[in-house]
Amino acid sequence: MTDAAPTDAAAWSRVARAVVATPYPWSPGHTVLGPDDGQLVPEQLHPAFHGSLDWHSCVHMQWSLVTLLTRYGDALGRDEHDAVVALLGERLRPEHVAVEVAYLQARPGFERPYGWAWAAQLVAALTDAARDGAAPHTSVSAWAGAVAPLGEAVCDLVLGWLPRQAYPVRHGKHQNDAFALWLLRDAAERLGRDDVVTACRQRALDWFGDDADAPTAWEPGGTDFLSPALTEAGLMSRVLPGREYAAWLGRFLPGLGEGRHEHLLVVPVVGDATDGQYAHLLGLALSRAWQLRELAPHLPPAAADRLRAGADAQEAAVLQQITDGDFMATHWLVSFALLARGVLGGAREPHA
Repeated sequence: MTDAAPTDAAAWSRVARAVVATPYPWSPGHTVLGPDDGQLVPEQLHPAFHGSLDWHSCVHMQWSLVTLLTRYGDALGRDEHDAVVALLGERLRPEHVAVEVAYLQARPGFERPYGWAWAAQLVAALTDAARDGAAPHTSVSAWAGAVAPLGEAVCDLVLGWLPRQAYPVRHGKHQNDAFALWLLRDAAERLGRDDVVTACRQRALDWFGDDADAPTAWEPGGTDFLSPALTEAGLMSRVLPGREYAAWLGRFLPGLGEGRHEHLLVVPVVGDATDGQYAHLLGLALSRAWQLRELAPHLPPAAADRLRAGADAQEAAVLQQITDGDFMATHWLVSFALLARGVLGGAREPHA
């Protein structure tokens, strides 16, 4: 990879590693299936993905560690590099992943779709790194092999889910379907699962293809970490070709960057960053920064510059919270900071 390492790469790695290794507080989200199914011991219930408060956060913080290690390993320093390798080597064992796969298969609604999307991204990141020969090559290849069954399980779950859900979830939290489809489609493409790519694209068109005049005055919700409008717009940039997308975006967010929807560029107000729900708004600033930068190339230059300036302001406002904030922020924000830095790739087919 040729992109420059974030200035805070080593600090981000240290905090990600620390929270993954923090077993409590823990929110397992466990549905008890019978009288013998109630033993809640983190490392037994989820041997690969315990810590970091909940399953999905542990998955995407391990994705963060993989991303930092394989893209920016030289910026971590030898001690941090080795500590990350040791942690991932302990967690991403075949026998541990097998327990996680069996859990998902027994509970096909667990972490649908947000946790699935991040699990697919973790598998894709490791698969890419192993294919590219990213250091440490031997470890990455072993981890990629270990998590491959997780990727297949998630893809199969997605194919079972999408035909059964008639309507999209549009709010700004975990069940936002546009966010999930964005990450799932991207991961499936990298994993060579064209059937999942096609299914995600078709569902995106079914759910969002005719949308117009997004009600952005309703944003943000009090505990959002995603902008429903910007997330949907980002997804559709990946499923519509350039001219079709330009027309769709003009209907959906008319005047973006030209005086309308301006509050989407303003840093959210966070009243209490130690409260897990209100801390979501820190992540909203980072996800907006990511999505505004994704949308900017599809707009005329002056509008694009306004979006990029808004993205910069939102990212800058929360940078300190990523490493120095309360656990309710630090247990997940590194992942969204990496999204804001464009690690999933830039916008496609920009404005002509």
